[in-house]
Amino acid sequence: MLDLDAGGVPCRLYLPAGAAPGVVVHAHGGGFVFNDVAVHDASCRRLANRTGTAVLSVDYRLAPEHPFPAAVEDLDAVVAWLDEHGEGHGLTGPTYGHGDSAGANLVLVAALRHPDRFRALALVYPFLDPTAAGASHHEEVEGFDPRDVAWYWEQYTGGDARHHADPDLAPLLSDRLGTLPPTFVMTSEHDPLRDEGELLAARLAETGVEVLGVRYLGQVHGFWRHPDAFPAAEPLLRQAAAFLRDH
Repeated sequence: MLDLDAGGVPCRLYLPAGAAPGVVVHAHGGGFVFNDVAVHDASCRRLANRTGTAVLSVDYRLAPEHPFPAAVEDLDAVVAWLDEHGEGHGLTGPTYGHGDSAGANLVLVAALRHPDRFRALALVYPFLDPTAAGASHHEEVEGFDPRDVAWYWEQYTGGDARHHADPDLAPLLSDRLGTLPPTFVMTSEHDPLRDEGELLAARLAETGVEVLGVRYLGQVHGFWRHPDAFPAAEPLLRQAAAFLRDH
């Protein structure tokens, strides 16, 4: 593990023994407001071991102190750093994207902003729709109710609802979804974000993108990071890692 500066953005690099060429750019969840590379340290160690490739965990700026588009710009800076300096750090080969919740939003946006830059994406219960239009926002509220969802978006947008129409914040609105690489989209059955993740998978399929959409039955938002409490967390990690390895 190595903490480094990637184009002005703090990151943490994980290199598993005998790492294959390539690097997984990971963006952590937390509603664009909470968490950091330290909180996701154990998860990224597991991700590096399961993929067998380097993982670069991005400590992007957080709202409300740094609202949209600060985090998007940080992902851009990391991609540019990989282009210019990745080889000097042994990061050769393809680039993959992995993120959970808000981090999945940021990785998806990075791939849309940099067509053909990523070989494949793995998105874990992505946080995509600031309008919360899906029925799941009213059906599955335990532990993550609509008030929480609205609060996170308000922090990220700085209270400016005009950003809701910006595809760099709400990637479901993008007209470039067809440019995406093969994408794994995982949703949880009992998660307010379930429908927007599954809508993304459907739209990708409609545009001809290779997509694997998987709903984990019985699971709630946030389970991926807690394998001790949720037995399904490890199978999900292995499935996402296998999808990335296969590409």
